[in-house]
Amino acid sequence: MFCPFCKHTDTEVIETRLSEDETVIRRRRQCPKCEKRFTTYERIEELPILVIKRDGRRERFSREKLREGVMKACEKTAVTADQIEMITNSIESDLKQRDNTEVESGVIGNLVAKYLKKIDKIAYIRFASVFRRFVDLEDFEKELKKLL
Repeated sequence: MFCPFCKHTDTEVIETRLSEDETVIRRRRQCPKCEKRFTTYERIEELPILVIKRDGRRERFSREKLREGVMKACEKTAVTADQIEMITNSIESDLKQRDNTEVESGVIGNLVAKYLKKIDKIAYIRFASVFRRFVDLEDFEKELKKLL
C-alpha cells in the first residue's frame, strides 16, 4: 500500500479491526518515510446482482428501489421502519446467497409478497395489486379469498 502523502510504496500496518458486521477490515497504517498515519478499508468485492425485468432488460439490483417499493405498500399501515428494513435486508441477503448473479424481477416480487403477507395483510394486498397487475375487481377478489 502506498502512502497517500509522500507516495512511498512501503507502509506498515499498526492496527487492524473488524467492523461490527465483520464485512470490512479497517487498518491503521503508518509510512516509515514521512511517518504520517492513514486508514484503509478492505472488503470483499461482490459481483453485482442483475435483475431481469419483465420486458427482458437487465438492470443492477437496487436496495433503495426495493426499500421504496416496500415502503409504498406499507404507507398508512402499522408496519414499522424496522420491519421494512428487516424485509429489505432479508431479501438482499437471500439474493446474494444464490448461485446465480441474475434474478428475475418476479422472484424478488414473490419474496416481498411472502414477507408482507406474514406482517400486514393490507400492505400485502397493496403490493400484490401492483406486482400481480390486477386488471379488474375479480382479480382483487380472488386474492382476498386466498387471504381469508
